[in-house]
Amino acid sequence: MNLPSRLLDDVVQAFAQLPGIGQKSALRMVLHLLKVPAEQPERFGELLVRLRRELRYCSNCHNVSTDTLCDICSDPRRDEGLICVVEDIRDVIAVEATTQFKGKYHVLGGLISPMDGVGPSQLQIDSLVQKSENGSIREIIMALSTTMEGDTTLFYLYKKLKPSGIPVSTLARGVAIGGALEYADELTLGRSILNRVPYENQLVK
Repeated sequence: MNLPSRLLDDVVQAFAQLPGIGQKSALRMVLHLLKVPAEQPERFGELLVRLRRELRYCSNCHNVSTDTLCDICSDPRRDEGLICVVEDIRDVIAVEATTQFKGKYHVLGGLISPMDGVGPSQLQIDSLVQKSENGSIREIIMALSTTMEGDTTLFYLYKKLKPSGIPVSTLARGVAIGGALEYADELTLGRSILNRVPYENQLVK
């Protein structure tokens, strides 16, 4: 793409690095920013800088937060004995949108994927095992995508958590096989949480 300005090209290339944004979409966004009042892109830039400087990860569940504990973990109304394990922050948002889950979360930060070089040590698995040993958890819900990576991670976690004796359940298969959790509609995901089933029932005996 031949652009009349090196600066314009640099900004377009920066936008094009965002997921799902191609060169043409990036150019359209940048040209839009050139048309709006200067305060808007300046505010946009300030917020991006603040995002990187101020946003951190919750020390308990690894969700995003501006404090040591996220809003969910610090909410006394949430059920501490019910833990929902998800891949990343997008899945927390998806589950929260259903309004069907009243417990707390544990964000793994990814899924086990040998093909992509992601192993158990690169995920927040040890902290989940530590939680299972404190005696306050009565159920762990595995809300992972029904992909090969999701099923591999689920089986690995089940083996790691089995010594704790805590019941491990999974979402009912209203979520499409092979689908990412974040793309499930709220009604389907909500029903899948309410109708969750023990994971061991799904294992081949």
